Amino acid sequence: MLCQMELELRRVDKAWRKDVPKDELPDCPVATTVSLIGNKWKLLIMRNLLVRPWRFNELHKSLDGISQKVLTDSLRQMETDGIITRTVYPEVPPRVEYALSELGESMRPILASMEQWGDSYKESLTK
Repeated sequence: MLCQMELELRRVDKAWRKDVPKDELPDCPVATTVSLIGNKWKLLIMRNLLVRPWRFNELHKSLDGISQKVLTDSLRQMETDGIITRTVYPEVPPRVEYALSELGESMRPILASMEQWGDSYKESLTK
């Protein structure tokens, strides 16, 4: 099974496009998850959105090294995938907030496990 998962992840990594229909998601559930949130920026965006809704410029300033284009593309894809919501408030100037959707909130345990593992790993390096 691991070999099949590795092949699936490689296929997803090389060929995944935003316009792939949902019925063409990878068979492997791990590959599906990786295709939705498996890049550095999406995970860090989700980390921030776990705390509260954020505005674009707040996210941009908090994510050191991300370009506006990559942030915009990531937010759009995450919205398309149903992971986040985008709320536009009818104000002048317009205010837009991004928040985790119900689907995004369902990933909270995944990110909590990643945080716990990261803490344990860093602690093991100091022993």
